Parts: sequence; structure tokens; C-alpha cells
Amino acid sequence: MTTEMRTSKVISRNERLIVALDVPNAEEAKRLVDELGDAACFYKIGLELLTSGGYFELLDWLVRRGSKVFVDLKFFDVPETVRSAVRGLRNRGVTFATVHGNQAMLEAAGRDKGDVKILAVTVLTSLDRGDLDDLGFDCDVERLVLSRARRALLAGCDGVISSGLEAAALRRELGPRLVVVTPGIRPVENRPVDDQKRTVDVAQAFANGADYIVVGRPIRSASDPRAATQAIQKTIATIFPE
Repeated sequence: MTTEMRTSKVISRNERLIVALDVPNAEEAKRLVDELGDAACFYKIGLELLTSGGYFELLDWLVRRGSKVFVDLKFFDVPETVRSAVRGLRNRGVTFATVHGNQAMLEAAGRDKGDVKILAVTVLTSLDRGDLDDLGFDCDVERLVLSRARRALLAGCDGVISSGLEAAALRRELGPRLVVVTPGIRPVENRPVDDQKRTVDVAQAFANGADYIVVGRPIRSASDPRAATQAIQKTIATIFPE
């Protein structure tokens, strides 16, 4: 395993794993958090939980527990609306929030982010070359990811959401200041058939330069989610010994 792109940021080791709470409702999310216990301390809450109700109550519950929270709502609207939405997350204990829009939207989020770190979505890990063709993007995935990441930094964003497949190129081109959060993680012993197309395993993601990884299905679908989480944390501990 190459280590030349490994991030040099000082990040608490157990925070590098972000568990995606992509479950039907807040009560189920709380049950999973309770089950994982001290095996995880950073959680992503997204659109499914937003539309099921109790989203912000869950956010506050996580913060009160001492957990870090990643608000993954991929804001995409007129810049003033994006700015207002981001402003509404300030001083709530939110660590990351995502924006999935053009330069004006990213700049609006960057202007009013306060204590929230803004992550720009580059190319969803559920999309491959054929999907980009369907969407009218006449360039390869890596080129598009790099273009969006450069624009995100210029707009005042803190980092990007990127597949581990493009993380190494991001590190080569943009250096260490960019926060790289990598979803679509599939541990080598657990590669379910699902809608993620551009995936990497835990070790490859960090070797390519990811700062954080986001893991959902391989944890929540495991027969023992806590043990699955602990196994991922054990792998991370071998990569980032403290």
C-alpha cells in the first residue's frame, strides 16, 4: 500500500470514521448510535432522516452526547437561500455541511458558514462515466472532480466530498489544506451489491489522501454493527498510530 498521499492533518484517530445514519427515522438512528457506543463518535445525518421528522432533535441529541455531526443535505438553491440555510446551522455543534451547487452557491455558503466547515460535493460516488455522459458532462471524472475542488477552495469552502479514487489527484493538485471526506467505503470483507459504483476500501481511501471516511451500509447491515465498526477502527489505528 502506498502512503505517499496520506494526509498529514492532525485529527483524532477515532473521529476519522464517520458513520452514516441513513436509516428510516430518528428513533432507529438513536438505537444504532446506542448500539455502537464508544466505537464511533462522528455521525452523518442526511435527507432520509430530514423527511422522516425529528431531524434537528436528533442533531441536538447527538451533540449533547458529545458526538460530532455531519449535516449532509447537499444544499442546492439560489445563493441567498443557501446562505440562509448554512447560517441556520451555526452554533449548533455542526462540524460539516454539504453544498452541491455552482460557484455563487458555494461562495454564499462560504461567506456565512461561521463555525461550520463547508464541504462541496464533487461527483457522487453513485455516478460513473456513463452517468456523466447522460448528464451532459463532456470530461472524465477526475478532471471534473479537480475542477470542482479548485472552485470550492476559491469560494471559501473548507473541503470536498470525493471518492477515494480521485483523492490522490486532489492531494497532488491541491495539497494538504483541502479537507477530503470520502464516502462509498466498502471494507474488503464486505462488498454488498448496491448503488455505489466508485468505491474503495478503508486502507486505500486513506492511502490516497482522505482525511475522513463515511461508512453506512457495511456497518448498519452487518450482523454485529458494533463489531463491524470496531474492525474499521482497528484498520484506521494501523494507518494512523498514535
